Amino acid sequence: MRAVLVVNPQATATTPAGRDVLAHALASQVKLEVVETDYRGHALTAAAQAAVDGADLVVAHGGDGTVNEVVNGLLAAGPSGAVPMLGVVPGGSANVFARALGLPRNPVEATHVLLRAIEQGRSRRVGLGLVESGPSRRWFTFNAGMGWDADVVAGVDRRRGKRASPSLYARVAIARYARPGHSRPDLTVQLPGEDPITGLRLAFVSNTDPWTYLGARPIHLNPGCGFETGLGMFGLRTLGVPTVLRHFRQALSDKGVRRGKNLVRRDNVSRIVVSASAPVRLQCDGDLIGERTRVEFVSVPAALSVAVV
Repeated sequence: MRAVLVVNPQATATTPAGRDVLAHALASQVKLEVVETDYRGHALTAAAQAAVDGADLVVAHGGDGTVNEVVNGLLAAGPSGAVPMLGVVPGGSANVFARALGLPRNPVEATHVLLRAIEQGRSRRVGLGLVESGPSRRWFTFNAGMGWDADVVAGVDRRRGKRASPSLYARVAIARYARPGHSRPDLTVQLPGEDPITGLRLAFVSNTDPWTYLGARPIHLNPGCGFETGLGMFGLRTLGVPTVLRHFRQALSDKGVRRGKNLVRRDNVSRIVVSASAPVRLQCDGDLIGERTRVEFVSVPAALSVAVV
């Protein structure tokens, strides 16, 4: 088996020693090439090249941003054809995709799981989300959104001198909520077989559950969502304090968000179109994509094979 290990040395939980242990362990079972990223988009380029070169496995060692880039590189030519299998060894602060797959947060333990999967020839097909906006396309593994959550990602990006952490995201989220900085246009959501839903203040799209984590606590916005289902949509008609606090408490509970007069929620949706009268920010898997006035989110079943036991 030919494999490429893509390592983000700047990720929160990656270290040179951990990288060397992972590389040595993988090299005992596969013919291995190691790529260390040194700029944004490098992991995407490396994964795309690995797919062109006919690699059997590409392992992402980093945070969710690294995983997202590797996935987009692997699927640069689309999900059809000979796409290398994905392996994931968490190295970031949240590691939402890896944890949703049931992988350990500890990189050493996750490495053992990956090695067992390779040895036993085991993998899992997972569905992904695809963002389409004009000529641009972007895959996402766990969530995407327009508006407030993307504003938070932009705020964290501006603090690149600091390591991303749950506390940093929480501080930025509170600041963006208290001081939006500019008037946010209302969002309109179109779902298959339904009339347009207008007047939404935010719209989050999920590809799995949980939507993300606050430290060790999962945040459940669409508990019925999973890698084998369609997309989930979570929207609010108001960002008033009572509404936000009510649904935040529900999201932190085991049952997740359930009901509310200002809540619009759907599970297992094949296609979601979100539009706004003025450009708003868009994020995919915690990566800022830019500003858009119309975005289509599409569920793509069984898009990728992932090495898991």
